[in-house]
Amino acid sequence: MNRTVSFLWREGKGVVLALALVLVVRTVAAEPYAVPTPSMVPTLMVGDKLVATKYAYGYSRYSVPIGEIPMTGRVLDHTPERGDVIVFRLPRDTSETYVKRVIGLPGDRVQMKKGRLYINGEMAARRPAGALDTVVLGRPVTLHRYIETLPGGRDHDILEMSDDDALDNTPEFTVPQGQYFMMGDNRDDSLDSRVAAVAGGVGMVPAENLVGRVDMVLYSHAPDAPLWSPASWGEIIKRLRLFTQIT
Repeated sequence: MNRTVSFLWREGKGVVLALALVLVVRTVAAEPYAVPTPSMVPTLMVGDKLVATKYAYGYSRYSVPIGEIPMTGRVLDHTPERGDVIVFRLPRDTSETYVKRVIGLPGDRVQMKKGRLYINGEMAARRPAGALDTVVLGRPVTLHRYIETLPGGRDHDILEMSDDDALDNTPEFTVPQGQYFMMGDNRDDSLDSRVAAVAGGVGMVPAENLVGRVDMVLYSHAPDAPLWSPASWGEIIKRLRLFTQIT
């Protein structure tokens, strides 16, 4: 029996050590994620494979890729900056992972009025950046593209179908200490902190739910373009987005 165990260890220890190394890297350094919905278009596309940098904000119970660490709070904690794109665990169901942009920091007052973003009573500047033709619920739609400037001068692209959609007019939200207000860049197609958790939305996101900062898209694969079909390779190459930096 001892010989059998010794043989299995000799043959399998390389695999065990390799798996342990992967687990450590994905816990401490970075972990890949796939984007399943269009809520962050045009910054992130459906099918993007992105990297979340774990050490950007420190570590919490949700930092491991499998299960949870039995701890509370964060260690080596670093505060996110307004405008960061973040992977986080959904507060009402921590088995789900979301990716959104940080709009409100602790203590901020956030509101949407007629499609415009207000932070602490000041309207965020935006300027037109063209249009995007797409299909929504089977019908062609033209979305308006803008470059929005957050307090502090950070720019990012957003999309609006109109300035009078369901979440374009909201009450003013005050972000509690230790929590963050998240929004998608595709403003009229994003379930985010504008909808309370009790209503099936995201609500405020506690600091310990933050998993990592999105710095890069590794590549992108159109979900409807199978890799094994040569006819789809042109679409796959067009969507590669190799090593695209995220701002």
